[in-house]
This record gives sequence, C-alpha cells and structure tokens, in this order.
Amino acid sequence: MPTPRTPQASDDGKPRRQAQPGRQERMQPPPQGEERAYQAAGKLRERCAVITGGDSGIGRAVAVAYAKEGADVLVTYLEEHEDARETRRLVEETGRRCLLIAGDLGDEAHLRQVVELARQEFGRVHVLVNNAAEQHVVESFEHIAREQLERTFRTNFFAMFRLTQEILPLMREGAAIVNTASVTAYHGNPQLIDYSATKGAIVAFTRSLSTALAERGIRVNAVAPGPIWTPLIPSTFPPDSLESFGKNTPMKRPGQPDEVAPCFVFLASDDASYMSGQVMHPNGGQIVNG
Repeated sequence: MPTPRTPQASDDGKPRRQAQPGRQERMQPPPQGEERAYQAAGKLRERCAVITGGDSGIGRAVAVAYAKEGADVLVTYLEEHEDARETRRLVEETGRRCLLIAGDLGDEAHLRQVVELARQEFGRVHVLVNNAAEQHVVESFEHIAREQLERTFRTNFFAMFRLTQEILPLMREGAAIVNTASVTAYHGNPQLIDYSATKGAIVAFTRSLSTALAERGIRVNAVAPGPIWTPLIPSTFPPDSLESFGKNTPMKRPGQPDEVAPCFVFLASDDASYMSGQVMHPNGGQIVNG
C-alpha cells in the first residue's frame, strides 16, 4: 500500500477551500481511493450494487473495490460530473458495468428514478450502500439555521430512509445494506452538531432496521469512518485547518478512502453472513465503545 498522504497547501503555498459539493479532481493531494494493491477474491461476483455519493471519496473507493470483487454498480451523485465519469472509467477498467445518475436524492421524483433505473438495468439489487452526505461548519449552536438543519437531515438521513424503503422490493434473501455513519455519532463535534445528529440517527436506523429485516435474510450494517481525506473536507473546513486534519487521532494522520472501502466489501459479502446491526470503525485508532 502506498504511504498515506497528508493534506497540504497547494503549489503556491496557499490552501484552497472548495465550494460544496467538493470535487475530487481538484484536491491536493488527491485521495488514495483506487491505486492500492487491492487483492480481490471474487467476493461479490455477479452481484449488483447501488452506491449513493459514489462519484468520489469513500463512495468511489467502494465502487471500485466492489467492481474488483465482481459487482456491477449504479452510482448516484449530485452534480460532480467529471468525478463521476472518472469513477465509471475506473470501474469499467475492471470489466464491470457502471451506471451513473445525477440528482438530489432529497427529491422524491429523482429518488424514484434511481430505483427504476436499478430495476430496469439490474432487475434486483444485492447490495445498497447509503453513503451520500453533506456537512456544514457552524461555530455556534444557536447559529444553525432551520433551513440548514432540515437540508442536512434531508440529504443525510431522510433520503437514506426513503431510498431503502423504495429499493427493498428489489432485494431478496442474502442481500445487504451498508450505511455510512461517522465517528461523530460517538464522539460528537461542536462545529458539526446537525451533521453529527444525522449520523447518530443512522446508527439507530441501522440497528432497528437490522432487526426488522432479519427474518427476510437481509443484513443491515454500518461503517463509521473517522477523519478521511475526501472532497467533503476541503469543501467544509477553512484552508488553514487542513494541514492538521486527522492529526488528533492516535495514528496522527487522516485516513484514505482505500483504507475504508474494505469494510464495505466485508459487510456486503458472505464473509459477514452472521453480522447484522453492527458498526465497523476505521477511525485511526479512536476508541468509541459502539
């Protein structure tokens, strides 16, 4: 595996803050999401997966890892077309299919279009990865606007809830749902209170849904990453804070998307056949007891 890179200033010495949604193509240094010497074993051979927010960051790393394991993927994203096309290129290099669909999953009409595309092209869905999210730094709790609160929950939680409801008819016994939570659901974050609250909701959703679907043979688990170098970071935090990003972990560095993707592979595969309602924690060594 390549040595993990630390976020740093751009060539002129001045860090750059991106507008949301962030673009992976503009990140310096770029995240490690697909170049790792990943040893595939056909764990998802001939399966079909829907991955939200799969254009970049963790979502892209998961899409590429799934493809290497033999899965076709449908990737949803907001509007980052160049990033999405790069994800498709990387998936197709493995010999698997990659369908792209752009739009806001908070829009019910678009959400149904995603489900219909999966129905038409795949017929059934073996794995659903609920990964799309947004976050916004606010220094004071009192300054979190109602509009921001509602938007963050709509993107991070309500869309996940509704997409899972709509896509369940395409899932059969043996299928898996993997949700992206966050270390903030356990440690909290004073600047990301609404975001952290959505991630706490995702943990509770994962545990509750796992019990509801156990008799149907559908497993539901989650991954709660720590600080991972993805486009969400330079589009969220001030440029002068990027060099210290992730250095408060026991490992003293941020993680890379390709260090998180194997958790998603494991939870989607038959290797995790006796796991449901659980959360995995690739977080740089932070102890969360959850």
